[in-house]
Amino acid sequence: MAALFGMYPFLLKLYADGGYQGPLFRAAVKKLMKQVNVEIVKRSGAVRGFVVLPKRWVVERTFAWFGRWRRRAKDWECLNRKGLAFLRLASIRLMLRKLCNSA
Repeated sequence: MAALFGMYPFLLKLYADGGYQGPLFRAAVKKLMKQVNVEIVKRSGAVRGFVVLPKRWVVERTFAWFGRWRRRAKDWECLNRKGLAFLRLASIRLMLRKLCNSA
């Protein structure tokens, strides 16, 4: 994550799942990236069953878009760089579709 926030210094907020709410994670993030604010997205204890969590649906929706691309549907890549290349191709394809089909 330090490399990610080093490449994109304008990112100031990190949304994390409830599993990362411990003090050890917060201390590690503050040590590596002092300007980043960590916000934990938690489930409400009063709600039962499936509930859409705020901000988490954005990540899940993006993963679903990548999964719809046939090559990314299964993780068959042996090398991380190949997987990253196909992930970038899927992202480019999604962006082009959104740009070209704007009505």
